[in-house]
Amino acid sequence: MAGINQQMVEQQLLKATEMIESQVDAEIGRLDTIDDDELEILRKRRMEAMKKAHDQKQEWLQIGHGQYSELQGEKEFFAECKKSKHVVCHFYRDSTFRCKIIDKHMGILAPKHVETRFLKINAEKCPFLAERLRIKVIPTLALIKDAKTTDYIVGFDDLGATDDFPTEMLEWRLGCASVINYSGNLFFTTFSI
Repeated sequence: MAGINQQMVEQQLLKATEMIESQVDAEIGRLDTIDDDELEILRKRRMEAMKKAHDQKQEWLQIGHGQYSELQGEKEFFAECKKSKHVVCHFYRDSTFRCKIIDKHMGILAPKHVETRFLKINAEKCPFLAERLRIKVIPTLALIKDAKTTDYIVGFDDLGATDDFPTEMLEWRLGCASVINYSGNLFFTTFSI
């Protein structure tokens, strides 16, 4: 029975490989027949896309993206969340050692992921907000998309349940929540923990 299943899997893989190969061959053939006018159109589109991406990055940098910033109060929290499509906000307490660990990793990730706003706020200074977002464990990261909290990272459980987790683990977890543009291997990382 196992031999039959293995043969079926091998046949399916062979079919998938052949299909991908034919698609690659067709794309290579198409690219071989592109004339100068089509290349110029592609070049212009690419330049426009690069200019648009640059303008977007500059806009993000002007509103504070690329840095890890502390908020002073609840009003500032809501205002910042309205400005940015993606926000990661660390709810911390000065007396909690593990908050310093999160600070270190957030400081590394903020300049790397300018598409997302990285913030922190003292949970003791904003009790209404902490209660509204159901923040009970410190540190907690609120992951916000389009001004709505969509996910939380509570403590270090999602980060390997250890104080010495690598920054890449937090980056992977933020990528899983689609709050940053993550180019790592989600599937491989999930099973290598």
